[in-house]
Amino acid sequence: MNNALKAHIEYLLCTKINTVRSISGGDISKAYLIETETERFFCKVNRSKFAYAMFEAEKCGLLAISETKTIAVPTVLLSEPLENGAFVVMEYIEAVKPFAKQMGTLGHQLAALHQFSSSKTFGWASDNFIGSLPQSNTSHSDWPEFFVKQRLLPQLKLARDKNLLHHKEIPSEEQLLKTCQGLFPTIQPSLLHGDLWAGNYLISQTGKPYLIDPATHYGHHEVDMAMTHLFGGFDESFYSAYHEHFTPLGGEKQRRDIYQLYYLLVHLNLFGRSYRYRVESLLKAYF
Repeated sequence: MNNALKAHIEYLLCTKINTVRSISGGDISKAYLIETETERFFCKVNRSKFAYAMFEAEKCGLLAISETKTIAVPTVLLSEPLENGAFVVMEYIEAVKPFAKQMGTLGHQLAALHQFSSSKTFGWASDNFIGSLPQSNTSHSDWPEFFVKQRLLPQLKLARDKNLLHHKEIPSEEQLLKTCQGLFPTIQPSLLHGDLWAGNYLISQTGKPYLIDPATHYGHHEVDMAMTHLFGGFDESFYSAYHEHFTPLGGEKQRRDIYQLYYLLVHLNLFGRSYRYRVESLLKAYF
């Protein structure tokens, strides 16, 4: 962090900063721990042209989760554009290695979040981001239509445009809808984190679960659960606790594959061809 930005944050926080050091937690942005005499803050700095929009969308998502009073999130204190990029400052959560009890609490609290709905449609009031990629959230009353038009098709088209998939490998909108309509149940919209891999939750020193870096929208609760399984899975105590609140409907494995396809397409578009095989396999299996 340069001295000018440090001085600006000092001014906005109305306190002297003693130390600033780089820490993990910034796959897309640079992350810093800011320490004063009495407090610690987490800061992210991103130099892309979309940085301020990303941080504002993150702040909006965290606030929406917080307002449900189901699961904790860090409090955002500052979010401002820079001449080149933007920064965000929020509450710092000292994370510890989770044990089964804390993961069970996370499962119960995530289920409570998923049982919350103040929307009759799928989507969100504004578009946001999945990682650093734009995520379209135009509302739909039909869940398969939303998932196809706002999730799968934009990422498939981006992969085609980046020459990561051949146009012949991409199913038509009709094919996508037919499969999703056959597999997706009739559901009420649930408030979702939207990007729930193992790097996007924390367990504090007091054992309290926190969600971070959301891509919030209203959708099917199984979408978040599909993401938890994608890169190794969470502790079994998390799943046992969560499933106390939701009765299986049948077809969970197939829907998990389709929901994971979205996140694998995102990773293909962000990180390249190492994800191509898994994407191709799912496209061939279901479409």
